Amino acid sequence: MDEARRLPGQRMEQHNTAFGVFKPVGHVLISFPSLEQARNAHRALVDQFELQLDDIRLMSDREMLRLTEESMQAESPLAWFGQEPNLVRAQHELAERGYHWLLVNAKGEEDLARKVADCAKPYGAERAQRYGTLIIEELIEHPTDLPQVAESPDRGLDAQTPSGEEAERAELRPPPDEAKDAKDAKRR
Repeated sequence: MDEARRLPGQRMEQHNTAFGVFKPVGHVLISFPSLEQARNAHRALVDQFELQLDDIRLMSDREMLRLTEESMQAESPLAWFGQEPNLVRAQHELAERGYHWLLVNAKGEEDLARKVADCAKPYGAERAQRYGTLIIEELIEHPTDLPQVAESPDRGLDAQTPSGEEAERAELRPPPDEAKDAKDAKRR
């Protein structure tokens, strides 16, 4: 079993898709450079918001790679309308760099999504996106983020970095040394 999947919260619906593309409407998807950071945020979110097992799910880098690869192979032209393809590509880049995610049910209270993102940020959250029916809202800003310029299906997601690449975001805020050392040891 995948290391990340050992935490409670695995009964949440496995696939939240629209036209074959990962789109968890009503949820906040939060990315972390390391498994340890995601686990710490998981505990904090469960404690602060009294989340039930079905309300929060830890997703590993391997699981996100699988989901993003499936999404990138979606055949429906409707799947690639709007910003979804850019987000999928950005999530794929972070997953390739070992990022882990929390998927949190944020239905209900109007500002719950923002509160969830604010709670996760001190634990090293890189991004937190609230998935609505028609809009996907970025909930975390970092002091090093550049002003957003433009996004389109052709240009891709504006990563708000000098290079415009999502991979640069990962390099700006790497995981803590102990998590990096563990990843390096695992690869050997």
